[in-house]
Amino acid sequence: MGHREDLLAGAKRCLLERGYTRTTARDIVAASGTNLASIGYHFGSKEALLTQALIEALTETTAEVERAMPVPPEAPVMQRLEATWQQVITSSTEQPELWRATLEAFLVGVRHPQVMEVLKGLYEAQRQEFIAEFNGIPLTEVEQGDADTLGSLLLAIAAGLTLQTMVDPTRAPRSADLAVGLRKLATALEADAQT
Repeated sequence: MGHREDLLAGAKRCLLERGYTRTTARDIVAASGTNLASIGYHFGSKEALLTQALIEALTETTAEVERAMPVPPEAPVMQRLEATWQQVITSSTEQPELWRATLEAFLVGVRHPQVMEVLKGLYEAQRQEFIAEFNGIPLTEVEQGDADTLGSLLLAIAAGLTLQTMVDPTRAPRSADLAVGLRKLATALEADAQT
């Protein structure tokens, strides 16, 4: 591995051990066996390095959960939704440090526009991925309108579910609870449409 890869690996370790806001450039250097100048050379700033490491760690964790708990594309819609929500619950339960670091990154992004731009890109990718998984289609076939509407709704549910699981895992809804709630909402919307 070169310095860039070493820095990313060290930053990922620091994110899990120290979180986003408590990790210093010196922590990353110590964890990676590199030097301070390498951070600026390869990433421009500590925040850019940590954000890139966070996105890679989230992508890796999500892929692991998806491989372990695939969502069957031929399954009924509610079963696919429940499977997706279970992936979210499993990920936030098994990797709480990573998700705490993610929340910290959003807070840092308020003061660091370059961090927020990367996080915006992450959210846009997640909207697309939710639609691809939900419809059982390749990412290249996702229509932007679907990502902007249904993808945004699914992302909002997933983000809220992650936060609830982190705050109080004993009271956070299970995937089946969300399915019941969604059915109740659909029934109310249908009744409203008929009046």
